[in-house]
Amino acid sequence: MLQGPGENAGVIDLGDGEAVAFKVESHNHPSAVEPFQGAATGVGGILRDVIAMGARPVALLDGLYFGDPGHMFRRAVAGIGAYGNSVGVPTVGGETRFDPAYRENVLVNAMCVGLLPAERVTRAKARTAGHTIVLYGATTGRDGIGGASVLASQELDDESSEKRPSVQIGDPFTGKKLIEASLELVERGLVESLQDCGAAGLASSLSEMASEMGIDVHLDRVPLREPDLEPWEIMISESQERMVAVVRADMLEAVEAVCAHWELPCTRIGEVTDTGELRAFHDGEVAGSIPARLLTDECPRYEVEREPRAAEPHAWSEPTRDDPNVESKEWIFRQYDQLVGSRTVRRPGLDAAVLRLRPSLRGLAVSLQGPRLGERDPYRAGAQAVLGAALNVACAGGEPLGLTDCLNFGNPEKPEIGWELERAIEGIAEAAEALGVPVVSGNVSLYNETEGRAIPPTPVVGCVGLVPDVRYVPRGWREGDAIVAANAEGLAAEAALVRFVARVAPLLSLAHDVGDGGVEAALVEAARWSGVGAEVDVPQRARVVLACPPERVGRLGAQFEQIGEVGGTTVLGEIIG
Repeated sequence: MLQGPGENAGVIDLGDGEAVAFKVESHNHPSAVEPFQGAATGVGGILRDVIAMGARPVALLDGLYFGDPGHMFRRAVAGIGAYGNSVGVPTVGGETRFDPAYRENVLVNAMCVGLLPAERVTRAKARTAGHTIVLYGATTGRDGIGGASVLASQELDDESSEKRPSVQIGDPFTGKKLIEASLELVERGLVESLQDCGAAGLASSLSEMASEMGIDVHLDRVPLREPDLEPWEIMISESQERMVAVVRADMLEAVEAVCAHWELPCTRIGEVTDTGELRAFHDGEVAGSIPARLLTDECPRYEVEREPRAAEPHAWSEPTRDDPNVESKEWIFRQYDQLVGSRTVRRPGLDAAVLRLRPSLRGLAVSLQGPRLGERDPYRAGAQAVLGAALNVACAGGEPLGLTDCLNFGNPEKPEIGWELERAIEGIAEAAEALGVPVVSGNVSLYNETEGRAIPPTPVVGCVGLVPDVRYVPRGWREGDAIVAANAEGLAAEAALVRFVARVAPLLSLAHDVGDGGVEAALVEAARWSGVGAEVDVPQRARVVLACPPERVGRLGAQFEQIGEVGGTTVLGEIIG
């Protein structure tokens, strides 16, 4: 682990001089108010988090939880496609769930994966007094003012539509220029630190940069798209496609030249100090001042009350074939560019996607997973998300290396929600420990309630794994293959299964985890993916389904039971092909 929690994204060393940066975060409340822009700017924000580490984004994944596949859902999908497709980063995976519990509080979680040289991890904190603070990218306006306080930290209600002005407006073409300009600045060694200008705008980004030093910012220098912004509005605006950099004096002209080449405004808005304070000036007068550490490491902390909630039964029931949770999601991911960048070896549609680490034959398997649909126990929800994401990666031939989590919960000021949050974290931690894999980054989304009704505990976990050779990624079962299945119950058993599947993947033609729809749904999904039917005796319980040539079954071990054979044009009564 080259960088853990505390920076814009986590970073894991891949060996051979390469590293991967990744993170998942939420844009739930904006998406509930205006789904197209809410989802689009969620993609833009997570891209900038990875860029801030000095990494080139190579993949996006999204976790979408909605009440139904209706208008709001379709608008969110359109927003994700509009931004990701335009900015030139492939959307290769994710998860979609429909449940009435999310009807009034939709969840849009976005994950980004980027690549960088292992010796060139860029960080956000300023470290030398006298260096210049540069703001580059889009101009600053009123869009997004109050996004963090008006939307993210309050419950929704009947007046939520009035909060639409708090939703940021995205511009993916400026976002693309921002990616290229930022990477050029980092690759040429022109910036000392780099920070995304996201939630709470300059107030947040500068306080994080100033936490170990101090920063003076001159708000009247910030390029505006509206001439009459007040100093406080400039400070907290969440206008998109902006980055903040710390630059040495002798590099300023070169930085400005790079930004000019990419047609981006570039402005010297302040300087690093040794005062320990974040001070905002406007027209030569101090508009605000506070010790920077009070906004970061020394901010007020408190223990939320926690009270165990009465146990609720699992709200999931065996879905029918026409349930939208079981139906093919191809109509969704077909709206996303999956191949731009020419790294995608395995497209979305089954378990994890795989990206090639050119020019080598190694690859990255990436997945994003939440708990089982209807799960109400927060501990199990956390553990399920971790183990599900890791098993998806293993099924694509990847050894899990690192995790990132997004914790979606209701109002933590309510003791039962505080307890849910604590228990989910414990479930994530213990499952990660069982796997021996670190959680390197993440995000918290709270207050997901409407008129007192909270969402179920929904921790969503992303996993990144290393594929030794992309030529041996399981691609689909073939005529004559044997189909086998195995079950696993308990953290230790599931973790062992993940490690085993990752290890034997090169021997397999297909590996697929058993999800919400049960074993039957998993077999149908495998047949659709492969384009070949099968004759099977469905086991009562299984955690994973594998397929391989019959002569290799004995090498899989006694825990795997043969349940069928690949062949024909149907599986469990469904026509394939």
